[in-house]
Amino acid sequence: MASMTDDTASFADPEGFEHAAELLASARGITVLTGAGVSTDSGIPDYRGPHGLWTNDPDAQALSDIDCYMGDINVRREVWLSRRAHSVWKAEPNDAHRALADLSASGRLRALITQNIDGLHQRAGVPDEQVIEVHGTMLRVMCMACGLRTPSAAVLARLDDESDPRCVVCGGIQKSDTISFGQRLNPEVIESAAEAARDCDVFLAIGTSLTVHPVAGLCDVAMMSRSALGIINAEPTPYDDYAGAVLHDPIGQVVPALIKRALAG
Repeated sequence: MASMTDDTASFADPEGFEHAAELLASARGITVLTGAGVSTDSGIPDYRGPHGLWTNDPDAQALSDIDCYMGDINVRREVWLSRRAHSVWKAEPNDAHRALADLSASGRLRALITQNIDGLHQRAGVPDEQVIEVHGTMLRVMCMACGLRTPSAAVLARLDDESDPRCVVCGGIQKSDTISFGQRLNPEVIESAAEAARDCDVFLAIGTSLTVHPVAGLCDVAMMSRSALGIINAEPTPYDDYAGAVLHDPIGQVVPALIKRALAG
């Protein structure tokens, strides 16, 4: 095992950090799964954490239900206003995003699967073709009738005149191009994510509670393919007992340090 440095010693489990770094350093292909915890340092709140959006405001979760959205114009009006005020529009990539972009630039990132809808991985420098957005993106709006996709900025700009902006082609209801409760995940996207989980030496889950399936099940897919599992998350997850390395340090500190150490090794 590599000798511990002062920086390493600042983490809760220095030996665990070193083991995680060794796993990454020896891997030819690394698939990363990211959740909301990766973007909290960018000012975007998570959902289920101690200070999460749904923890602090349980009613906010109802706004993510597809039936409520499609069936109630007042819900849509509220969602559009919340979308326009969302912190994502002022957010910038943080150190964890940039570290993952460095991993991509090294040629050892197999794929970056993300549950996030903020586009910050791409803005940090991870190529579009390496990012698998399992829950879609806030950066686009989709017509639920004809499927037209439009940049969000163009639709949000209409809110001063239209409280429920409809599709300019067919007049259908539009919503953020994201997966709401009650909507089916895109099977092609999920299969791409599963293939990336099967085809890697290390599967690294960062900033996700690993409680939402089928995405959490990608850990099982990776382990069944004999990939090593690493987990970085503030809170314990259901997969901690099965992982080869588990770190509960702040993501914005430990991810850059870990990737720097792994790439140097």
